[in-house]
Amino acid sequence: MSAEASTTTAVAGAAAAARPRPRRRRRHVLAQTFLVVAAVVWIAPVLWAVYLSLRPLAETNKYGYVSWPRSLTLQNFKDAWVQGSIPHYFWNSLAITVPAVVLTLLLASVMAFVVSRLRVRFGLPLLLVFTAGNLLPQQVFLAPLFKIYNAIAVPAWMSDSLKLYDSLIGLIVINVAFQLGFCVFVLSNFMKTIPQSITEAAVMDGASAWTQYWRITLPLCRPALAAMATLLTTWIYNDFFWALALVSTGTKYPITTALNDLKGTYAVDNNLLAAGSLIIAAPTLVVYLVLQRHFIAGLTLGSTKE
Repeated sequence: MSAEASTTTAVAGAAAAARPRPRRRRRHVLAQTFLVVAAVVWIAPVLWAVYLSLRPLAETNKYGYVSWPRSLTLQNFKDAWVQGSIPHYFWNSLAITVPAVVLTLLLASVMAFVVSRLRVRFGLPLLLVFTAGNLLPQQVFLAPLFKIYNAIAVPAWMSDSLKLYDSLIGLIVINVAFQLGFCVFVLSNFMKTIPQSITEAAVMDGASAWTQYWRITLPLCRPALAAMATLLTTWIYNDFFWALALVSTGTKYPITTALNDLKGTYAVDNNLLAAGSLIIAAPTLVVYLVLQRHFIAGLTLGSTKE
């Protein structure tokens, strides 16, 4: 066989191998169909909320919810902003979310560094203890926490009730406590992927444990920290259970309770509620857009090998 014929045969064989098989093509079509259906299921309620928020209530009552809009307006957003006292509740949520996220990431990164990078005794059992706290539902701890919060006294500058109960600091503490285990688990697993040779070189240069953590390990964990920060912001910002259980003063509630102020006594304005829900959801969307690049990088870590 000539060299030209051999080359032609090799090229034809490579083309045949590269051609997708029917079974693989069928799986690809099914996967794409599933993703499209899942995207529609997730996006449809959001689009429906946007549609309701732009319609006047009088028009909706006259023609029904499923009808072609005669007019669109932003008045529902203006009314929701004022009637729901959204600026006040937003600052409450900001005062809870930002310290809780920062403290959780700081404490979790320190704990993860000790467990994964330092050779300490009982490191694995300690990690299991932190992780086990996330296996029980929050409602299990409600009764004892209520008694503990009413028994712990705090200074007046921390709470006007002089108790951990009915205070913003109490909500920060409980959110940090319940999110800490999951963050320690994720960050410790990520830190284990960092080459040990980096730490050994730092030790040879005389770096202390704090230097290894703050100046070497923590910068390398930026994608994981960004992913955790995005998730924590969403979870803590949207939390309503702990505020409902551990706060009694209405002015101290987070922004999730602002929707309660938009409900009427005898009837519910769903258009107004839709506008308020979109306003409340906007900050979490901004956080995701700002940290999107790092968040996606944190999710895809370990998916490929170099």
